[in-house]
Amino acid sequence: MSHETLLIRADADVAIGTGHVMRCLALAQAWQDAGGNTVFAMAGSTPATAARLKEEGIEIVHLAAPAGAAEDAQQTVLLAGRKNANCIVVDGYQFGSAFQRAIKTAGFKLLFLDDYGHAEHYCADLVLNQNLLASRDLYSNRDSSTQLLLGPRYAMLRREFCPWREWRREIPPSGRRILVTMGGSDPDNLTAKVIKGLRNLSGNPEIVVLVGGSNPHRRSLETLAQNESMRLVIDSGRMPELMAWADVAVAGAGTTVWEMCFMGLPAILLVLAENQRGTAAAAEEKGFACSLGNGAAASVSTLAEKLRQLLDSSKTRTSQSERGRSLIDGRGANRVLAFLSDLQLRRALESDCEVFWEWASDPEARAASFRNKTISWEQHSKWFRTKMEDPNAILYTATNAGGLPMGEVRYQIEGNRAVLSISLGARFRGCGLGQKVLAVAIERFFQESEVEFIDAFVKLTNQPSLKLFASAGFRRLPLRLIEEQEAVHFVLERNALA
Repeated sequence: MSHETLLIRADADVAIGTGHVMRCLALAQAWQDAGGNTVFAMAGSTPATAARLKEEGIEIVHLAAPAGAAEDAQQTVLLAGRKNANCIVVDGYQFGSAFQRAIKTAGFKLLFLDDYGHAEHYCADLVLNQNLLASRDLYSNRDSSTQLLLGPRYAMLRREFCPWREWRREIPPSGRRILVTMGGSDPDNLTAKVIKGLRNLSGNPEIVVLVGGSNPHRRSLETLAQNESMRLVIDSGRMPELMAWADVAVAGAGTTVWEMCFMGLPAILLVLAENQRGTAAAAEEKGFACSLGNGAAASVSTLAEKLRQLLDSSKTRTSQSERGRSLIDGRGANRVLAFLSDLQLRRALESDCEVFWEWASDPEARAASFRNKTISWEQHSKWFRTKMEDPNAILYTATNAGGLPMGEVRYQIEGNRAVLSISLGARFRGCGLGQKVLAVAIERFFQESEVEFIDAFVKLTNQPSLKLFASAGFRRLPLRLIEEQEAVHFVLERNALA
């Protein structure tokens, strides 16, 4: 996608917060890393949000139309045309069915970010809901061509979290470091309420209060924090470091939840807006955070007591940390990115038999195979016909937008497991296509099957495939013998918590 432009339509202000823009920023960064350009179209923004986007080298175009109105859609379409964008991302509750239809009618590929099925009908190419309670039932009114990306597998984390993927938290017997973060704006000033709730904690805890750059109560919070002997950090770009420092967090139940899960940070959640209620309740049920429900209604004494219990219990903190880490692997943005490419994935056809044979017969493919003898056309034809007739064998063909076959992915199902094999045509190797094909094939297979585990076996000498499966989030297991040859065993588990 070198030099292709991605247009993102999202807003930020004190009332709606900065969460929509921040999660879109994660996707924008992934797009940039793949060689593309990103433009944000915004009807509303805060100075802090605009500054952050500009720091990332992202162009901002301000729209004059009311957010979500027909004029807004028209301006967005015209802007996409001027910027030569093929794909538009839309994130916000002010955008409904008519807005989607206007984008699609203009001929653009559309990714629509959603949290609770707020639109009457969905016609976007892709609908992304990264929440635990995301289900197909929320989108029963959708076009047949609309593809759903549901659950925390697609939670998009910003680039600064990537270096922390292999980091593991140490859980002390007693916690004393507390991070407070109520999001980018916090219009109801629940941060002040939390600060007051921490007054009576014993044990001389260390407390850092993170205040978003769009918070209108910054001055009063600075005075309050000074009186309470705690450190105030304004609009930090070092969120992973702060989360690594803390033993527990008191946080709003917005997009920060997925960042805390990734960092294995135990937390007490407060609901700051109605759309956060489901996430907070699910976090409590799944055991990766505690929820106090409505932040405005929660009592200061209850907050202090729950926090003390969490600080005192290394068992609870360990359990929350492990469950959070198992839920979010930090690769959500790249998974979404794969679906934005021109890559198409379809079930293999009888007519694919010959191209599959050409790929399998390639010298590089034979060297990577555990059975590297030459394959005759007769042998291959028999094998291909058998696989096409086998209900436990799933064959996908990857093509470009014009239908040209570029590679294939095979699954052989055995109970609740499936063994995966992937191969690309020689001319399509070495350009990053394998990562996109694998990402789409994994998500497609998990959507179409009940399989819980995907296994892959790679020869020790096959460095490209070793890197491919590791980068896709597969866990490396001890070596296995395959056809009397040592092989690395990779496994990917369907998220049990989701």
